[in-house]
Amino acid sequence: MKFRRKERDNVDIPLVSLIDVVFILLLFFVVTTTFTRETQLKVELPEAVSGTPPEASEVKQMEIIIGADSSYVLNGQSLVKSDLATLMAALQKESEGDNSLPLTLSADGKAPHQAVITAMDAAGKLGFSHLRITTVEQPAAAARP
Repeated sequence: MKFRRKERDNVDIPLVSLIDVVFILLLFFVVTTTFTRETQLKVELPEAVSGTPPEASEVKQMEIIIGADSSYVLNGQSLVKSDLATLMAALQKESEGDNSLPLTLSADGKAPHQAVITAMDAAGKLGFSHLRITTVEQPAAAARP
């Protein structure tokens, strides 16, 4: 007995409607995506009303002074270039690899914020954890009650 095989129907996935769905999803994601806008704010750096001066210690201390023109001075020695690599090399050399030393940042009030962040970034990459930022005490006549 010879059985006849049924002919199989070809199953096709409708690509046109699939492409339509993909484009609609793409359009949805493009429309609902939020883009961040960078804004600039003019900020006047405040003076400190209260604070305590650091205690005098016999431990070697590191001090980075940042000028208004983004120049760096490390423990009285002016750096040739004002970039991250030069500052990191100078910090590493001056600290002799000891990142437990206290590090003080003294920035001019008109120094760019990026210069301060670069100094903090250099200290963080080298593992300095005792970081201080110095401020100027507000004059007594301008102090608020």
